[in-house]
Amino acid sequence: MVNILQILPDIYWTGANDRRISRFENLFPLPNGVSYNCYLVLDDKTALMDTMDNGVNDQFMENVMHGLNGRKLDYLVLHHMEPDHCSQIQNILDVFPEVVLVGNAQTFKLLDQFYVTPVEYKKEIVKDGDVLDTGHHKFVHYMTPMMHWPEVFMSYDEATGALFSADVFGTFGAVDSGIYADECDFERIYLDDSRRYYANIVGKYGDQSQAGMKKLSGLDIKMLCPLHGPVWRTNIDYIMDKYQKWTTYTPEEEGYVVVYGTMYGNTASAAAAAATKIQAKSKKPVVVYDVSETHPSYIVSAIWRFSNVVLICPTYNGGLFMPMETLINDLKALGIRNRHFFLAENGSWGPAAGRLMKTQLESFRDCTVMEDIFTIKGALHAYDEERLQAWTDSICG
Repeated sequence: MVNILQILPDIYWTGANDRRISRFENLFPLPNGVSYNCYLVLDDKTALMDTMDNGVNDQFMENVMHGLNGRKLDYLVLHHMEPDHCSQIQNILDVFPEVVLVGNAQTFKLLDQFYVTPVEYKKEIVKDGDVLDTGHHKFVHYMTPMMHWPEVFMSYDEATGALFSADVFGTFGAVDSGIYADECDFERIYLDDSRRYYANIVGKYGDQSQAGMKKLSGLDIKMLCPLHGPVWRTNIDYIMDKYQKWTTYTPEEEGYVVVYGTMYGNTASAAAAAATKIQAKSKKPVVVYDVSETHPSYIVSAIWRFSNVVLICPTYNGGLFMPMETLINDLKALGIRNRHFFLAENGSWGPAAGRLMKTQLESFRDCTVMEDIFTIKGALHAYDEERLQAWTDSICG
């Protein structure tokens, strides 16, 4: 059944939800599915802002054909060339062979590599400041490379103040209670997934994202139209402030992420005791994760949120417990900055995890690593209480 909604004069949301997909990019769990957004402009000339994933192709084509209602499609604007937004390009070309594809030089390099069979198609190569004029609407293009692929750009409609922002300002999660962020409790339903989406997918490119944010800073943005998640028509400063923090690796709040690995439960018990003492002393939020049980994307998201990270790791075969090593490698790849790390290790006869973690973490930019490494040999006992208290007190400053 057709599912479209007018969001502005001449502009329609023509999106779809996928609640069957289990992982985004076959990496990140999607317990609440994901939405794919595209937008149809019905002006003197028509334009479609992006396409969708193969998983919702029937809904996509039904929406577009119904929205056009017999009109031809003049432009297809390709803000981002990832398959979840470009898988339907060929379907559009099959129905509208005269459509003009709008993108930058990198767009068409990727398109020819991956998405379009070797056929002739019309294209318009754009750069910063170029305008797509559809009649009443003039869409100014802003190149925002590495937010999060090199071809990403955005289009700002001078007539309405709408910014078509590619994947930026998007989130995991299907859109259930209306397409607007103000129609739901965004903080409860989407904020964690919005942060998880940014940190794991774009997080490495904070410097480039800051350059993109600066380009947008002078615009009078009245609506944000991302390719995933709710559309923003009010309280836009809220999500902009989040992105200002996320792109500069600035913690949203003071708090502690305690992450532990455990084989038989002894390190888990030590982590629980440490977390209790940290919370009691600091009066700050403390979240605790078993690195073997929680997908790394959730832990990364928590580390993007809070200022302090406590890693408690067993020594395994003279090295790091493998899931903890994976997490640290992930944080390194994502370029986490501006965090305080505190380390504890467990090793029955040759504890080495603390030293190994410290060596890796000291290479992280603008991060501090506490010198004092708390060592457990097998399990904590009553006689370790004073030593554990002193360590957790030092963590709390």
